[in-house]
Amino acid sequence: MLRFLGKSHSIARVVWNFSNGTPSANGSAMRRAIYPGSFDPVTNGHIDVIERARKLFDEVVVAVAVNDQKQPMFALDERLAMLRKAITIEGVRVAPMTGLLVEFAAAENAHAVIRGLRAISDFEFEFQMALMNRKLDEKIETIFLMPKEEYTYLSSRIVKEIAQLGGNVSAFVPRPVAEALAKKLKR
Repeated sequence: MLRFLGKSHSIARVVWNFSNGTPSANGSAMRRAIYPGSFDPVTNGHIDVIERARKLFDEVVVAVAVNDQKQPMFALDERLAMLRKAITIEGVRVAPMTGLLVEFAAAENAHAVIRGLRAISDFEFEFQMALMNRKLDEKIETIFLMPKEEYTYLSSRIVKEIAQLGGNVSAFVPRPVAEALAKKLKR
């Protein structure tokens, strides 16, 4: 647990300072964040992080990236469609992303990037990426969010492996994703 000594410090004040000048419905500046990933496929852990991010920001843009280093099971259009069916959270938008994350964030008028951390093993890579993004554009902040404990073991890779081996993935992914996996694997 974090404890602040001395003068009163507010984490909320730090988080809410990611205002980017875009007006929101109530006239104040809109706080927009980008949650990037390949989402191949989206899991309940991803949905949990999106819900947590939405509590902090007026709008969350779920950016579905093309990653040349990965062989996706689902094409970009399929991943976008699954996410749009699975996300029923107001203030969340799904968009395709190519190129640099910081350029996408700037084009979307967002000043924060959300990254999920499941375990210590995620941290080193995510930390390197956050520092590189900061070097590329110092106006973009990275915020790390942890999913609920029940999702800390969950990954798209594990879900795909379970599905490919004939296992039931319905507890790990939204219903439209379980259906898409079954259809893709003809089960």
